[in-house]
Amino acid sequence: MNPDPHISTAPAPRLALDVMIENPDWASAIEDLEALTRETAEACLRATGVPAASLCVLFSDDAALKTLNGQFRGFDKPTNVLSFPAFSEDDGLGDVAIAFETVRREAEDQKKSMRDHSRHLIAHGVLHLLGYDHEIESEAQEMEDLERQILAQFGLADPYADRAENGEAR
Repeated sequence: MNPDPHISTAPAPRLALDVMIENPDWASAIEDLEALTRETAEACLRATGVPAASLCVLFSDDAALKTLNGQFRGFDKPTNVLSFPAFSEDDGLGDVAIAFETVRREAEDQKKSMRDHSRHLIAHGVLHLLGYDHEIESEAQEMEDLERQILAQFGLADPYADRAENGEAR
């Protein structure tokens, strides 16, 4: 029997993970949110060859992410996900924060489940902590390719396919 080529047989990386659910809507919207977060973060580590890491993922709301986005990026609006790399390697990879209302709205607009869209944003945030970015075209392509590879392991479609089909730029 041939194994699924999308699923890695590599051992799970060692991951110290703190999941903080600040907005209780998350827990009712996604069953086993902590397990989803762990398996997604581990998939990111495997895909990038990182054997061990620690990080924190905060599941919050638009108000909190609007404050963080304004304070750290100068944008006075909520956003779906923010990543905050640690100041030193001793502090782990850093933190990811995700906003419930924005994620729910995007999932509805894109006709995706909250679970699938959240998995994508967790992967996106963790990849930022691992040093990936999308500010320039070549870096964006590398990061998006990794996201596609990671999400395919969970049977999820290319999250950027609609953009390509509509001829939209990054």
